[in-house]
Amino acid sequence: MTASRSARERKAAAEAGPLARVKIDLDAHQQFVYKISCSACVAKGHRKWSAYRPGGDNGFMAAMDRWIFHLNEKHPGTDAPCLAFLSAAQQRLHERREQQETDPIAGSDDLVQPGRTVVRYPER
Repeated sequence: MTASRSARERKAAAEAGPLARVKIDLDAHQQFVYKISCSACVAKGHRKWSAYRPGGDNGFMAAMDRWIFHLNEKHPGTDAPCLAFLSAAQQRLHERREQQETDPIAGSDDLVQPGRTVVRYPER
């Protein structure tokens, strides 16, 4: 049985800890879009720092990895269950960087279309 969006949101919020605000929306293709924002940090102007990742197979993990790195760097000493996965997140980052060195197109967040046209998605 697949968990509802609100159940996924509650579980992600519990894992992310007290500084996180978790929101899961649907994109145009009815895929989950994960957004984790920090209640304490401001990134640009009045906007809060956030990790925004489309669903797919690893959208949750990608957003949570960015959140884990944010907590580790900006809020050391903060207690959050997701920090137990810091070493796994660092390993995934290392593997991704190695993949980007060997094949920059395949290791990116870009969409490669037929003919190797690259469409760049802006960071959010």
